[in-house]
Amino acid sequence: MNTARSPLAASASGADLLLWVAVPYICLAVFAVGHVWRYRQDQFGWTSRTTQLLEHRWLRWGSPLFHLGAFMVIAGHVVGLAIPDSWTEAVGITEHAYHTTAVWAGSVAGVAMVAGLGMLCARRLLTRRIRLGTDRSDKFLFPLLSATVLLGITATAAHNVFGAGYDYRSTVSVWFRGLFVLQPHPEAIAGAPLLFQLHALTAFLLFAAWPFTRLVHVWSAPIGYLARPYLVYRRRTAAVAAPTAGGRTRSASGSRRAA
Repeated sequence: MNTARSPLAASASGADLLLWVAVPYICLAVFAVGHVWRYRQDQFGWTSRTTQLLEHRWLRWGSPLFHLGAFMVIAGHVVGLAIPDSWTEAVGITEHAYHTTAVWAGSVAGVAMVAGLGMLCARRLLTRRIRLGTDRSDKFLFPLLSATVLLGITATAAHNVFGAGYDYRSTVSVWFRGLFVLQPHPEAIAGAPLLFQLHALTAFLLFAAWPFTRLVHVWSAPIGYLARPYLVYRRRTAAVAAPTAGGRTRSASGSRRAA
């Protein structure tokens, strides 16, 4: 079925209504209400719970790669899903130019995000102290986040890098925008390739899990996060003894001891 520029179907089945209307709205409702609940019940837990003290070599590379890749991927999704193709064409960006840029820039961002996420997951699995401190929300979050990212990259590679190409802006994007203007079009995504459908579903499940996991720390510093310095832990230095006129030494804490 060629959905590049074909009109959308006029009707949707019950399964399509459940998957592409009910599930997304339930996930978005949980996302909104869950953040309010988390802020009121666990405001002091609104953090990513740093483990830099336990291990820092993998974190030093994995965290910047993951966060830079994630911000680039999110920006690409905002442009591709929220902005209609007519808007980009109106400012002189052709569809060919958009898709070429999106595929290659998205591939670079996706590889960086996967590399960083892989380091963070391996660090958590291989470092015993971090593994023992992993709570239930992390055990649910990391597999779900990994599945969402890998499905998105696989869909792009299979259809738009090595495949014949798929114009998701005329189907998936139409469905996505319709949800937020309360005019859902489940038929728009019902005919999309399976990989795009699975990526969309896992993404909405990730939205539902968001307020109950470490992802809430995104709202703590959404702008200056990348420039935020790491927490630096230093050992307390021993008191240095200073000589006095009476032949005794005085420690930094003020106590006297024999020379």
